[in-house]
Amino acid sequence: MNRLTNTLENLKNKSEKALVAYLVAGDPDIETTLELMMMLVDSGVDIIEIGVPFTDPIAEGPIIQKAHDRALKNNVTLKSIFEMAQKYRENDNKTPLVLMGYLNTFIFNKTLIEDNKNNVIDSVLVVDIPGELNLRDYGVYNPNINTISLISPTTKKDRIKSIAKNSSGFVYYVTLRGVTGASNLDVNEISNNVEEIKKHASVPTLAGFGIKSPEDAKLLSQHSDGVIIGSSIVQMIEEGSQSKEFDRIRTYITDIKKAIS
Repeated sequence: MNRLTNTLENLKNKSEKALVAYLVAGDPDIETTLELMMMLVDSGVDIIEIGVPFTDPIAEGPIIQKAHDRALKNNVTLKSIFEMAQKYRENDNKTPLVLMGYLNTFIFNKTLIEDNKNNVIDSVLVVDIPGELNLRDYGVYNPNINTISLISPTTKKDRIKSIAKNSSGFVYYVTLRGVTGASNLDVNEISNNVEEIKKHASVPTLAGFGIKSPEDAKLLSQHSDGVIIGSSIVQMIEEGSQSKEFDRIRTYITDIKKAIS
């Protein structure tokens, strides 16, 4: 059982909701990303989702797209992300680390995924492949790494069933139509779709995209097994990148954690 599966099972046993925080590796630089990861966990985050910089991050809104661009200018690669994860594990061998990225990157760096030295990475979320498939279908396989699938509000019921059964780690339910960072959450639609997913999934269902406030998080945690926060954190990282002052993020995460507890 890897860290992700173990963490989600422990939270379920305690009737607690999972809090996942997303940041882009290398924004504003690798050293700061490492520090932010530790701060996020200290503030109450259960799982860290690491965005792998890509030239055309089609699922992302403008806030995260700009973060990808900044990281690429810093020459951040999947190799340097694995090296960062190795350093992170020197201080924290418990918190699950999920890589969120695009297929080309993982195929090109197949050896890194398959080796996963010291099992530093627990799961991969590939944004641009059908949810019924995983990296193994593309010739990249590591039995110790979960594959997380995405389900959106437009996913048909027959596909919800097959995708939910295919996903390991957790099912990532996209709470809205559009890209990351958008708004206008439809709570009734979210509730109905998550209920449908839970009929077929053997793993928890977490909700992400468009969650900006503690109120949003509280509302969605009532219908899911946890929430994923991304754009809000990435924007605060950008705003604090010059001064390297990120206390605002610490307060924000603490408030989110309290809201879903």
